[in-house]
Amino acid sequence: MTALNSNKILLTRDDLPRLGITLSPSTLLRLEAHGQFPKRLRLGDRSVAWLAHEVLAHVETLASAREAA
Repeated sequence: MTALNSNKILLTRDDLPRLGITLSPSTLLRLEAHGQFPKRLRLGDRSVAWLAHEVLAHVETLASAREAA
């Protein structure tokens, strides 16, 4: 059995609150547009997801900035 490639794990809107990300869809769109949150991948007409490693790196960056302040 091979290990899952974390570059291919996708997070949906339902997964984000489990990571502590409870932002509204419009806020996520605004943050993405300003480069302050990873860009989503469009999976279909009404379906989007984010690459897990990008979201986790974003959360880690926020934590590092908090510790540096």
